[in-house]
This record gives sequence, C-alpha cells and structure tokens, in this order.
Amino acid sequence: MDAHEVNRVRAMLALYVADVFASVPRKDQRAKGDCYLRGLMLDGRRKSIQAMASRLPDGNEQNLQQFVNQSTWDPVPVQRRICERMLPMVNPAAWVIDDVSVPKDGQMSAGVAAQYCGALGKRANCQVAVSVHAASDTASCPLQWRLFLPQEWASDTARRTLARIPPEATHREKWRLALDMLDTLAGWGMRPPAVVADAAYGTNAHLRTALSERGLAYVLAVRSDVSAHPFEAEPVAPARNGPVGCWPQPRYRQRAPSVADLAAGLGPQAFTPLTWRNGSKGELRSRFAAARVRPADKAVERPIKAAASAEQGWWDGVLPDCWLLVEWPAEAEAPTEYWLSNLPPDTPLVDLVRLAKVRWRIEHDYRELKHGLGLDHFEGRSWPGWHHHVTLVTAAHAFLTEQRLAPKAPGPASPSTRSSTPCRAS
Repeated sequence: MDAHEVNRVRAMLALYVADVFASVPRKDQRAKGDCYLRGLMLDGRRKSIQAMASRLPDGNEQNLQQFVNQSTWDPVPVQRRICERMLPMVNPAAWVIDDVSVPKDGQMSAGVAAQYCGALGKRANCQVAVSVHAASDTASCPLQWRLFLPQEWASDTARRTLARIPPEATHREKWRLALDMLDTLAGWGMRPPAVVADAAYGTNAHLRTALSERGLAYVLAVRSDVSAHPFEAEPVAPARNGPVGCWPQPRYRQRAPSVADLAAGLGPQAFTPLTWRNGSKGELRSRFAAARVRPADKAVERPIKAAASAEQGWWDGVLPDCWLLVEWPAEAEAPTEYWLSNLPPDTPLVDLVRLAKVRWRIEHDYRELKHGLGLDHFEGRSWPGWHHHVTLVTAAHAFLTEQRLAPKAPGPASPSTRSSTPCRAS
C-alpha cells in the first residue's frame, strides 16, 4: 500500500485496532499498535522498526522499539480476537499446519540454531516457527504461531536469560507444537473442519493418532515409504502351543508394503482425472485414486476401541483403516504424491482431493507475510519481542484480508489471488 491508500483506510483501521487490541490496557499502546500496523502495510523494502519509523509521519523509533520489545502487553487475547473475526469470514475448508524458517545472524536470537532452513533449502543458522492457518480456496489467515526451540536451548541458561525465554517454554517437537496450537484453539471453542499438512508432519504416526484421539478429521501428505496393509488383510493368531502359557495374539504375518507399492498395485485404470481449481494459468488437473488401507507404522497405537479388551491383555490385532489418496499425473511414469485421511469411508474422491490440495493457500500467506508485511524483518532477539511482532504481522494480514473480502468495500487488496472452481471430474 502507498501512503494515499493507507490514509484512505485510516478510519477503518482505527476501528479495527480498537476492537482487536481492546485487551491492551493503555491507550498509548493501542496507538502504537495502529502506527506499527500502518508501517507494516506501507510500501517499503524493509519492515524493521527503524525503517518503518522513518517512513511514517508519526513514527517514533524509540516508542515502537519499546512497544514491541520491552512492553508487557499480552499478545494472546489479540490473537484470539483475530481468530474470532477471521474464521467466519474465511469460512475455511481446513486448517493447515506448516512451518516457516527465517535465516538469522548470530547466536543470541531466541530459538536460533544451525538447522534445516526451508527458505534457503539447506541447513543454516535460522529460527523456525510452526503455524496453523485457516484456509479456503479464496482466503486464508494465520491463527496461531509457536517459535520452535531446538534442544540446545533447553538448558542454555545464559542465552535463555538474555532472550527472556519463560521457564515453561522448552524444547518440543514441531508436531507437538502443532497439537498445542490446536488445543489452544479448541479451548477457545474453535475446531477445524479438517486438518491438512505436508509430509513432514503427515508421515508422523504419533501426530495422526493424536488427531484421531481428539476427534479431528485430517488429510495429511505422507512419504512414499510409509507402510500400510491392504484393507482386506487380516491378522492371524497361531495355534496355542500346549495347555499352558499365554494365548498367541493375532498379528499381520505379511510385511506391510509401502504406500508406493500399494499405489502401483492399483494400476493406471484406477485413477480418475480431476480438476480441483482454476490457477492463474488455467485449470489445474491431474489423476487421482483412493483406497482403504491400514497404516502399519511402528508408532501406530492400538485403536481406542480396544482399550477395554487391552486391560485383559487381548487385542484382536486389527489396525484401524483410513483412506490412501494417490496422485499420478498423466505425464509421470509413476505416482508422485500420497496422502492418508481418516475421513469416513463414504467420502467422495473429489472431497479428498479438494482438501489435499488446499495447502496452496499457505504459500500465498507466507509470500504476503514475508515479502509484503515483514514477517522475517524483525531484528529483535527476545522471546516477547518475537511474539509481539508476529501477532502484529498477523493483525495486519487479517486487516488486509478483511478489506479484500468485504463486499463492495473500497480499500487495499492483498496480492492477487487465483480464482477457483469446485473440484470436479474432467
């Protein structure tokens, strides 16, 4: 947005800030929040505090630094209010779990470590944040963020003190951070219609089990080497050896094949051409097939329904079944993408595909958040400062999304959004 566009929406932004930042106790802090949001939305290559203050007529670098890095205002109520406003407006088809990395210099910024950096495509010094987004084919919005703390930060008292990391914040795997966010949102009375994630999360059987235990539907990408039994496979118990001893419990006697092997066994004739939406260069189409399978990863827990019989030391050995969704583009020699889903057995193929493919909206989010709103331009090092900054960036993104979605409302538009059509057979 240029200065003219920012001034054109000042009144709407003031009302937005008054509502979203109502939990911030002081009037001057809310005014700084308004100023910071304008700085994030205003055109400019860098969205650091110094750069934004120099562009704003009422920008004061010292005041903004204090508001973001030293002030004790709680970002959680602000995040909750953003969710309450955005979920009805976005009307999501699913919530998407993902993470984003930010390259950093030095070793003192909260959570920074030598780890895989998706932004660079290699291992580098960076911060990693896990996020949950509400997404439909036409809009999306971040709902929650968690800054990942590598194991080395768990006991590094000196760095933790300098970065002002609270004692309760410690190392947790990224998939557990995702569950923490879903639990927080559930505590606010917000539940996803379905959960979607890429293979970095979907391959984790513990995450899939935890989602099922919470009663949450999912469509999760998995690697091709994830193992699963065919739906019709049955566990077998050998005969008891003698009149004493334990009864042998049933188990699958054949080694579980990979989902790639199962997909290859379906044959090309099992794949249906589908168009799931219109992209900027035309219709997006591919071929898909779905089959019921029984995931057999070592981390798969006994099904909940077996808990009562498990107390007696007995389980029928039958693994819970789910959908295996496979994509095999016409120009490819073999299937290219795989998903597991616990949606009901009568779920149409087009619905599975629509949910599996809704993740594209998150790339739109990250592009706007990073390149347009300065998500990765924060130069502070502290834990509170990082959480204040991402909350303010999320608030700016939500405001722009509201302006774009508001019927017949003048105002700024977010970066161009691809048009979409319902998923259909070609």
